[in-house]
Amino acid sequence: MAEQRERWFFLLALCLIALYVSPLFLLGENAHIRVHDNLDSNIAWYKVLSESGKITGPLDAKIPQIANGKLSRNALGSELTGIVWLHALFPTMTAYALSQTITRVVAFLGMYLLLKTHFLPEPRWMAVRIGVALAFALTLFWPSGMLSTLGMPLALWAFLSIRKGEGEWKHYVALTLLPFYSSFVLGFFFFLAAMGTLWLLDVLRGKGWNIRFLTSIAYMTLLYLLVEYRLVYSFLWEDEPTSRDEYFHARLSFWHCVRLTWKNFILGHHHVMTEHTFFILPAWLMALYLVFMKKRWKQERLFLFLFGLNFALSAWYAFWFYKGWLPLTERFHFLDTFNFARFHFLRPLVIYVQFALALKIVWQYSEKGEKWAKRLLAAQVILVFLINEEIVFRYEPTVKQFYAEKQFQEIKQYIGLPVSDYRVVSIGIHPAIAQYNGFYTLDTYNNFYPLSYKYEFRKIIERELEKSKTIRTYFDEWGGRCYIFTAELGKRYMFTKHSKKRLKNLLLNTEQLKKMGGRYVFSAVPIDNAAENGLTLEKRFTSDESAWTIYLYKVK
Repeated sequence: MAEQRERWFFLLALCLIALYVSPLFLLGENAHIRVHDNLDSNIAWYKVLSESGKITGPLDAKIPQIANGKLSRNALGSELTGIVWLHALFPTMTAYALSQTITRVVAFLGMYLLLKTHFLPEPRWMAVRIGVALAFALTLFWPSGMLSTLGMPLALWAFLSIRKGEGEWKHYVALTLLPFYSSFVLGFFFFLAAMGTLWLLDVLRGKGWNIRFLTSIAYMTLLYLLVEYRLVYSFLWEDEPTSRDEYFHARLSFWHCVRLTWKNFILGHHHVMTEHTFFILPAWLMALYLVFMKKRWKQERLFLFLFGLNFALSAWYAFWFYKGWLPLTERFHFLDTFNFARFHFLRPLVIYVQFALALKIVWQYSEKGEKWAKRLLAAQVILVFLINEEIVFRYEPTVKQFYAEKQFQEIKQYIGLPVSDYRVVSIGIHPAIAQYNGFYTLDTYNNFYPLSYKYEFRKIIERELEKSKTIRTYFDEWGGRCYIFTAELGKRYMFTKHSKKRLKNLLLNTEQLKKMGGRYVFSAVPIDNAAENGLTLEKRFTSDESAWTIYLYKVK
């Protein structure tokens, strides 16, 4: 009876996941999805890559459509990663919806198996296992990260089973498949480092060498290096400086880092959203109180360890930006080019396992604990279910409005030249929009392009950068957004057709723009002093299906 009941709850959870992703399938391009690090970048990259004919291109291949043909093919991900092929084989929103579904189903299965096998195996914890797994699977994660964080429970389930000597074929299948739908540098590098640390601690505690566990860690690591062979090649053998070489992260004061520690611990981070503030955090605190009141710290040492680890990961994230690192980053340059702060990407896994253990403690040790545990669990599931992209981003443009294909097709027809014959830049909108529509752009959003190109592009906007320390620091000390920045617009790049903003004192180096092949400017706002910048307004483009008014300026 208990098993049958669990199967019904399991199927109900899968139905809720299907309902959660259904707006993506039903609305298609009329759906609202995340813009930041999604529509403004990755989704456009997949389309550009699939249309470039370079998906399986050589290691020295370039993407001609972006950054004047200076962007390396290696900057757009490996063709051995599943999401690249989803976007190559299906229309954008079909690929996106399928990716969301795959990721959330695997996240649910992984967390369920992890809790049932290693943390809460008793039948009485059925509701906790399924409820926590469902809540974990519905978190608003970074879409292009795929299973980089949400696949960690499945990997941990496999590794812990192998560590206990219970490894079966299914555990090795999980470790084999995950690298093909996740990222090494955006999640699993840090997870595998944690697994290596666990193996080493076992050795130091006299538990033996456990060669099978060590071999499984090495196997998954090697598989990631093979899948990410383009990244490995670029890191080890390409010697041309890139924009990553001018990424300076260590600039915060000690007390700023302390505040950031607490902010990250309580609120989380937008790339690895956990939505733990309102219900999970109170569950932890209730459990912590009960553990000490009932003097059960020995029996619940795993919960206490995870509590400490959770806070330590937040502190590590915050203090990675501490300016005290400067002497080390100046001596060891890779500390700047590789973001070690991402150890905090382990937090979603830690947070939800800790949540499950907290619910168990509240359930066991409190007089009305079962009722409170169920309430907290139900509240968390409802919360993450309602934090759906369609709801959260309902005031942002839809996918169709954002990419405005009909409007940009009209611009293309008006110009009347092959798109490969000229280059464009954008003001007040993301260059990914022009790229998605097939235009060849000088500007880009990418953190791995030649440093020499950054310097060349900087000449176009150097007088604007002189006006504003904010955009100057943003461009010079990061440069991931190689945009036409202006002091008047600042770090804003989404001015819709309802905006009243105008550029009154624009100062571009139009000669440099022209030298680089720039012939047209797509501006989302009118430029009052266009003539002073050597620009002529050609036409104003509007569309009911677009979020933008595009002012097409031609370089004289």
